Amino acid sequence: MVRIRLQRRGKRNYATYRVVIADQRAPIKGKFIADVGFYNPHTNEFKVDAEAVNKWIGSGAQPTPTIHNLLIDKKIIKGKKVTSWRPKKKEGEEGEQASAASKGAETAKDSEPVKVADTEVNPAQETDKKAEV
Repeated sequence: MVRIRLQRRGKRNYATYRVVIADQRAPIKGKFIADVGFYNPHTNEFKVDAEAVNKWIGSGAQPTPTIHNLLIDKKIIKGKKVTSWRPKKKEGEEGEQASAASKGAETAKDSEPVKVADTEVNPAQETDKKAEV
């Protein structure tokens, strides 16, 4: 599959990118089919040949999520932005979120009405009846 993606250029600690058309199996810094523009994240400068990008998309090239979002920002293509990255969870956060989710599931089970013989009975009401007897 042909992809429209970023190819890293520039100096160490100052990355700039070329917007290239390449086979998705080609190495990131390797062979590409066409160079259609550039992106400098430090100055937020993004220039591409809109006609070439639309021609490639029309012939089946898929933009990566980052390129897709940049093309939408510059109104070269229309559509909704997509999630291009998700922050990694830290080890401590992962355990806390799992325990919070399980606690939330337990409380949800407790407050849900229980269906007994075609009538709904809330577990909290059921314990009140037992206390009265």
